[in-house]
Amino acid sequence: MASVEKMPMLAEGYERLTAEIKALREERPLIVDAIEEARAHGDLSENAEYHAAKERQGQVEATIGDLEDKMSRAQIIDPTMLSGDRIIFGATVTLLDDDDKPVKYQIIGPYEADAKAGRISYKSPLGKALIGHKVKDEIEVTVPSGDKFYLVEKIEFI
Repeated sequence: MASVEKMPMLAEGYERLTAEIKALREERPLIVDAIEEARAHGDLSENAEYHAAKERQGQVEATIGDLEDKMSRAQIIDPTMLSGDRIIFGATVTLLDDDDKPVKYQIIGPYEADAKAGRISYKSPLGKALIGHKVKDEIEVTVPSGDKFYLVEKIEFI
C-alpha cells in the first residue's frame, strides 16, 4: 500500500487553506445561479455565459479538491516548539552572502512560500541546500541566476 506524503506547514498556512476553501465553497451557489441563468437564454451550443460558468465550476471544484488533499496531508509545525543546531523545516536562518550582507529566510512549505517576504520552501533549490546545515557552514547553491555562496550565521526557531 502506498504511503501518503505528509505536507509540513505552519499553522498560518493551514488557516490560509481553510479560508480559501471556505471562499470557494461560498462561490458554488453563485456559479450554479449563473449556469441556470445562462441556460434560460436558450441554445447552449453558442452560449458563452453558460460555457464560462461551467468552466469556472470545473476550476472551483478542482481547486477545492486540491486544497482538501493538501489539508488532509497537512502536518502542522510550530517553529517555537523546535530547537537544535541544524537547519530544519520552520527554522529562520540568517545567512551572509558573497558581499557579507545578511539575508534572512524562514524554511516553510511550498504552499506558504513567498521569497520576497523571506519565506522559502524546503523544496526550493536554496531550501534543499540549507536543510541539515549548522552555523558556520558554507553553502553553495545553483539558482536560475547562477551559483550563490552563503555562510550560515544564525539559526533561530521563532
